[in-house]
Amino acid sequence: MLAVTSHACRPGVMTELSERTKANMDVVLEETCRQLPHGGDHDSRRFIAERLIEAAQAGHSTLGELGIIARRALAEILAKGG
Repeated sequence: MLAVTSHACRPGVMTELSERTKANMDVVLEETCRQLPHGGDHDSRRFIAERLIEAAQAGHSTLGELGIIARRALAEILAKGG
């Protein structure tokens, strides 16, 4: 589960994320991390979660949008050999 409070923080910006957005982020994170050995290590999960939080704060809240962001983050991890 993503550790996101009702107010996700970004330097100088306070954005409230809806419960639906947070639920979508959790679903996408879990689905994406299933592709990593043992569901991903802490650093990999955190990297993907941070990307999802940034995307949600920018207004991307659907499963499709978040899925694209998560897959891109996963591709970065795999490209680095992680």
